[in-house]
Amino acid sequence: MLESPGSAEHREPAITRQNVTPKPIDAHEPWMRGLHADTGYLLYRLGLRSGQLFNACLQESGLRLRHYAVLRFLATAEGALQRELSTRLGYDPSAIVGLVDDLEKQGFAERRPSPDDRRSRIVVLTESGRAFLRDTDEAGLRVTNELLGPLEEAEREALHALLLRIAEDGLN
Repeated sequence: MLESPGSAEHREPAITRQNVTPKPIDAHEPWMRGLHADTGYLLYRLGLRSGQLFNACLQESGLRLRHYAVLRFLATAEGALQRELSTRLGYDPSAIVGLVDDLEKQGFAERRPSPDDRRSRIVVLTESGRAFLRDTDEAGLRVTNELLGPLEEAEREALHALLLRIAEDGLN
């Protein structure tokens, strides 16, 4: 017999979410051994974790890791066209527009006429942007130390050298 919507008894859903702390993952479980044998998967997961930690450090400023990457690039240049930022950082051109808009609102970057082509505008790091980068250096170091905590200094240096070699070859 069908009940009308008004007369139905309120029932809890079969599955409810509760504030339960998830169990730590057992790295010895077969499914985890398979994933941990995949270097690409490990790099992916560590990249996600690194981004999460760094974004948490940046949260108070309202910026994210992608903003930080633009600022860090600009710190090494006298300015860059938005299309150059897109190409060098590997971000979609439309994403660069929004990132630069956000950085301008914060006073960390500004668009200026290009000295080579007055129709173009270059993005330049401001003094406030440089100060912000100096302030975030410590946060970046904390994130790195948390991620690489299990490694000794020589292992950290070796890992960095290997990742740099892969990045120089694979990201160009």
